Amino acid sequence: MPDSTLSGSCLCGAVTYTVTGEERFFYHCHCQRCRKATGTGHASNLFVHGTVCFDSGEEQVQTYKLPDAKRFGNSFCRRCGARVPVFIEEFGLCMIPAGSLDDEPSIRPEARIFVGSRAEWSCSGERIPSFDEYKR
Repeated sequence: MPDSTLSGSCLCGAVTYTVTGEERFFYHCHCQRCRKATGTGHASNLFVHGTVCFDSGEEQVQTYKLPDAKRFGNSFCRRCGARVPVFIEEFGLCMIPAGSLDDEPSIRPEARIFVGSRAEWSCSGERIPSFDEYKR
C-alpha cells in the first residue's frame, strides 16, 4: 500500500498534526483501558507505519503512560482533552484516534478487538434506531 498523508486536529483546534506513512491497521478496541481513555464503548484507532508531525500546538500535547501497562499511553490536548496521535517507537507506528482525523483514511475498520472486555451496552451489532440529528 502506498504512503498516505492524513491531517487532523483536537477538538479546540490548538493541536494540529500531519501523519505520513503506510496505513496498516484500523481497529475498534473494546479493552477497558481504551474505554476509560475515551469515555465510550470502544476506541477507533488507525495505525500508520510512518511519522507524526505536530503542525501547531505541540506544547499542548500531554501524554499519560499508564504505569503498569507495557503498551498503553494516552496523548491528548491539555486545553480541550481531546485525544491526539502518539508515536509508538517500539513498533514504528503512529496510533491515530480516528475521530481526530480531518481526512478520510483509505482503509476501514477491519476488526473489533478485546471484545471479551466489551461493555454489555456497547456495540453488540444489534440494530438500534439511527437519526441524522439528535432526536428526542
